Amino acid sequence: MSLKPSISVCFSPALIDFIFIKEETIVVVADILRATTSMISALACGAKSILPVSSLEKAREFKLQGFPVAAERDGKMLDFADFGNSAFEFMNDRIRNKKLIFSTTNGSVAIEKASKLGDTVLGAFSNISALAKWIHEQHRHLLILCSGWKNNFCLEDTIFAGALIEKLIADSTFEIHCDSAHAAFDLWKTAKTDLLTYSGKALHRERLHQLGVDNIVPFSFETDTFNVVPILKNGELIDALITNQNLKD
Repeated sequence: MSLKPSISVCFSPALIDFIFIKEETIVVVADILRATTSMISALACGAKSILPVSSLEKAREFKLQGFPVAAERDGKMLDFADFGNSAFEFMNDRIRNKKLIFSTTNGSVAIEKASKLGDTVLGAFSNISALAKWIHEQHRHLLILCSGWKNNFCLEDTIFAGALIEKLIADSTFEIHCDSAHAAFDLWKTAKTDLLTYSGKALHRERLHQLGVDNIVPFSFETDTFNVVPILKNGELIDALITNQNLKD
């Protein structure tokens, strides 16, 4: 029997109850357009932590308590929020050293479900190499959870899953464990020769275009923009790469 840690992929949060979760599994949540890309940006640009909440009622409560809130539904920033769901919105000092509340259509729900399965981290093209290195150091089984769109399959998250798989199996440390992971890897091999063009097939790109917020799309497919690995600790996302001393501070 192989002693290598395995890689599995779940195409939608709606399928998570049907996934066999091994002990000591790391769950990577991917929502390329746009939640995980945006949360990674926020942590990299100085947020102290991020509290993902799936409930808009909870997001409003935190807003009344004075916390900065990023919230959107169906791609639209909500009227009570300080931020929408674009990585560019966090590239300033407005959230530096602050706890940011984050509620989105798909990503927040996926993070909530992932948190019940194992240690949860966020992935995107913007932190893919830092994430892959961190995962290698853990040497544990891996599940990549694609946030999808309202429980449906989406191209961009699955392509990212394939890209991460390629990095993890390059030195034969990990092994692919399921058909979904093979499919994601094969899709990535098709898409990677012209990633931005291929991603144009993704329906969510059209949704963002119609809303006039698709300026973030090219950035969302750039690799290694940030050297952070958001990990969920006590319900909040912090950078797994920071030192113990920084954690005490």
